[in-house]
Amino acid sequence: MASPTKTVTALVLRRTKLGETDVIVTLLAEDGSQVKAVAKGARKPTSSFASRLELYSVAKILVAEGNNLDIVKEVRLLEGNEALRNDFFRSSASAPIVELLAKSTYEDQPTARLFALSRAALHSIANTPNDPLVATLAGLLKALAFLGFRPSFTECVGCGDTPELAEGTRQTFSFFDGGVVCARCAAHHETTLVSAGVLQWCNTLLYSTFQEIEAYHVPAGVLEEALVFTNEWIHLHLGISMKSLAFLFKNVFNSSI
Repeated sequence: MASPTKTVTALVLRRTKLGETDVIVTLLAEDGSQVKAVAKGARKPTSSFASRLELYSVAKILVAEGNNLDIVKEVRLLEGNEALRNDFFRSSASAPIVELLAKSTYEDQPTARLFALSRAALHSIANTPNDPLVATLAGLLKALAFLGFRPSFTECVGCGDTPELAEGTRQTFSFFDGGVVCARCAAHHETTLVSAGVLQWCNTLLYSTFQEIEAYHVPAGVLEEALVFTNEWIHLHLGISMKSLAFLFKNVFNSSI
């Protein structure tokens, strides 16, 4: 009896070598759930899968149910996103998006809007005339919000008041409790100081469209600090060590963080 099949529209998050010629592809399906499948022979130059299941590609994929992993049967490429693989900087800017999705999504656990968000973020990274890392930061913050881990950038997590984020100042912030803390509540929370500019930009990016984001000019120092902030947030709340962000800090920002 033939194995049951299903068709998924998905983004390629990760490729893992299997044996001499096969590849395990980790996919983000259209419903926001994760799918893993084996593409047999995908590493052969003559394979029809070779150019259709590249990292960052979006494809319509027919998979058959396997004993442990699904098996890729047919692939129709929808978006190749070659610019994200051929340009070192844009590829480095795209990597944190797919790494977060690969490590925070699960099979049979849909997350609404995550697929559309990831496509929009990668499209922006590929096409923005400005620093693509701004779109990276926005994509990470939006993904965290959809996953249920949105920081509170404007309302005190203790009382709900809105502290004034004055330019050039630093604001008390509780990573553990989830957001900014006003002066009255600071004694009751474990806090650190975060640049008000970082919090303002993060909040702006969180609620802006990618079309708007592509026109923004975020100062390099603020962008780096905001990515460090986001990296710490991801590690604390999701338990994920982001290797792609560590790579950016070392090779793009020349930081030892």
